[in-house]
Amino acid sequence: MEGGVRLRAGASKQDVREKVWDYLEASGLAAFPRPVHRRIPNFQGASHAATRLLGLQEFKAANTVKINPDAPQKNARFLTLEARKTLLVPTPRLRTGLFNKIVPPSGATKEILRICATSQGIKEYSVPVGLDGKARVDLVVVGSVAVSEKGWRIGKGEGYADMEYAMMVSMGAVQEDTPVITIVHDCQVVDIAEELLDDHDLTVDYILTPTRTVKTNCKRPKPQGIIWHKVSYEMLEKIPILKSLRHREKQTGKDVTLQDEHSDLANANTPAALNEKAMAENTGPQAAMGSAQVGQHYVESVSLSPRLGGSGMITTVYVGNIPPSVRVSELKCALREFHATPLRLNWQGAQHRAFLDYKDKATAESAVSSLKGLSLGGNTLRVELAKNQRNKGQVEINSQK
Repeated sequence: MEGGVRLRAGASKQDVREKVWDYLEASGLAAFPRPVHRRIPNFQGASHAATRLLGLQEFKAANTVKINPDAPQKNARFLTLEARKTLLVPTPRLRTGLFNKIVPPSGATKEILRICATSQGIKEYSVPVGLDGKARVDLVVVGSVAVSEKGWRIGKGEGYADMEYAMMVSMGAVQEDTPVITIVHDCQVVDIAEELLDDHDLTVDYILTPTRTVKTNCKRPKPQGIIWHKVSYEMLEKIPILKSLRHREKQTGKDVTLQDEHSDLANANTPAALNEKAMAENTGPQAAMGSAQVGQHYVESVSLSPRLGGSGMITTVYVGNIPPSVRVSELKCALREFHATPLRLNWQGAQHRAFLDYKDKATAESAVSSLKGLSLGGNTLRVELAKNQRNKGQVEINSQK
């Protein structure tokens, strides 16, 4: 842009971000929340730029629109609700899932719809959409720090928009031709060197600014799904739904080796790893030897510690909403996958639940965190500390319904 953001040759992605953020602040174009650094920046004229959505045939034809929760896209969210379209908003940092569906109250006025489009409204008027929600997204609106007229995009550097899109691909929520739009200030439209782009970077098809609508005709392919070898264990811990997607893709035979998984080889002989090996051995035919029929329950106990009953510190985790089609071996496989192997497992498949014993409360809470969002057999499992805890590690099998 003439007289706007000037980039030096060889600028890195972070250089581009800093230049754009600095320019927005220095030129008086930045809007609340400020400073705009380390954010998808809000800017003067953002609401007007969003109105350009109304002129796009892709928006008119869309039934379900996914829009990021950042401030500069607030009016885009309102316009989507006002047009009586289904609005999906990603959960902040993907901590509790992938989408929230905004559900305005019956007969909502424009004023109420405007509230629904705010961050507070998203909290008050939304319901989560899980992996099994069969969401189909017709149009994607993302925020950007910088974008080029070729459709090449730079976000704030945390990778959430790229990951959201890759997860939507994995879920089947978007197709190769699903249009992607970004809403930015004119000064955010800059030349971006192609060598800065990676294969996980999301590109855009339209750029909406306060003064123009740019159709990029971008030919660079969008991400084709989650690139697992670029995902770290840390990211897997931060994004619980990512664990479920990984487990599901692994079951289909895809390579889901993580970025730092090779480091696990160094820990192959640790007690935790030996516990996991013991758990794996109990998934075979021999595991049935520890099974018993109790009334209408099929209860399978797999004790991996001979001193389990005498520790006095055992903490139990409840796992519910298990589909009838899921076998205990599938749950054990998931427990190993998510590094949540218990000392003992009480399986009650007929009641669609199981109880997991861990050596102490901290280990149990870590397991709950690791398993949060886990989906098996089409159901998102309910995972929490059992309501009734027993000393000496005895499980109260009727503690939760």
